[in-house]
Amino acid sequence: MQRRQLLQSAAALAVPALGSLGTAFAQAQGFPVRPIKLIVAFPAGGPTDITMRSLADNASKILGQPVIIDNKPGAGGTLPAQQLQSSPADGYTLAQIPLGVFRLPYTTKINWDPVKDITYVLNLTGYAFGIVVPADSPFKTWADFVAYAKAHPGELTYGSTGTLTSPHLTTELIAQKAGIKLLHIPYKGSADLMLAVVSGQLMAAADSTGFAPQVEAGKLRVLNTWGEKRLDKFPNAPTLKELGYDIVQNSPFGIGAPKGTPPDVVRRLHDAFKKAMEEPSYASALGRYDMLPNYMSTADYGKFAQETFLKEKALVEKLGLGKPS
Repeated sequence: MQRRQLLQSAAALAVPALGSLGTAFAQAQGFPVRPIKLIVAFPAGGPTDITMRSLADNASKILGQPVIIDNKPGAGGTLPAQQLQSSPADGYTLAQIPLGVFRLPYTTKINWDPVKDITYVLNLTGYAFGIVVPADSPFKTWADFVAYAKAHPGELTYGSTGTLTSPHLTTELIAQKAGIKLLHIPYKGSADLMLAVVSGQLMAAADSTGFAPQVEAGKLRVLNTWGEKRLDKFPNAPTLKELGYDIVQNSPFGIGAPKGTPPDVVRRLHDAFKKAMEEPSYASALGRYDMLPNYMSTADYGKFAQETFLKEKALVEKLGLGKPS
């Protein structure tokens, strides 16, 4: 009798456990059953927002549920990743993961790990960057810019889309290699930054090619770009390599989910967003800003996160911008 009772008790305890596994599997199989939130690290109306909205529209049709963009600018583009740390691991909250996320532990005290505490779904694309000045600026070339900065240390102002973002750190690295000292002024996004440089509040700006409309309208001039080769849209602007700096920066970014998101849900999200990337409307949106598709699978994106985490530590230390020990 005692043996029978023990077996019955064990079986009773096992049922809820098996039931919960079955429920999780069923949820993954039916995912999604309600709207998905995709948190974007930059303000509405900028290049990132516009391209991500195109992607979200495509993914909505594939998933059969709305993918809703939620803009969370500021903090160097790291707010979406931080929000994942307090979100349920059910696939209904996703975040854009800019490169600045991998620098965060080296510059700020945080209680989570960018590699271990994010589920990396897939990488999407990267930015085309450059430095621009007002069209009426005395800086006609990069040589003019450097000459002025050397003659006026710390007086030449430039803006970026935030402290410790890729435009900020890359410009500081360029300045270090050029032997100049600049005055950095951070902004929350491209729209505010472009307004400041076009109006003459800033002497220069480092940004993604969201500056293209202002250049094409004759309001800004491009002094350099940061890719492997010159951009078709700005054929007269030299690359950093052409100017003698061994630097290429395209700042890849993708989509992450909370740690512990079920693998079946991650696979469903990956497949849907990969298909969404292949739609002509997304390629067209990227092309407006000289951005190219840069697909990485879930496994490859996770490996990229590990490698980038180490590379960004070296860059932050090189520039002396790490948090106080």
